[in-house]
Amino acid sequence: MNTAFESIKQGLTEAIDFAQGKTSKAVVHEFSPIDVKAIREKIGMSQSEFASAFGISLGTLRHWERGDRKPRGPALVLLNVVAKEPRVDLKLCQ
Repeated sequence: MNTAFESIKQGLTEAIDFAQGKTSKAVVHEFSPIDVKAIREKIGMSQSEFASAFGISLGTLRHWERGDRKPRGPALVLLNVVAKEPRVDLKLCQ
């Protein structure tokens, strides 16, 4: 239990430092803007197929493709993985 506490404490300390502009220890993952339509077309799926394969609504996919909304959180991470390795991720979804 002590190890878990120390790990959480370290994470919180790093988060506070980062919030105060001290970024030396914090690891920050930033994703560049993503072209969802290009990713979908690259793997050769229709909007319906893509939405179904990745568990998102067709409406959400259309908003992303139009640029009305941007994917966030786990969806953004998944799309970045698909953009880099489209076949690896598709194997998991089938």
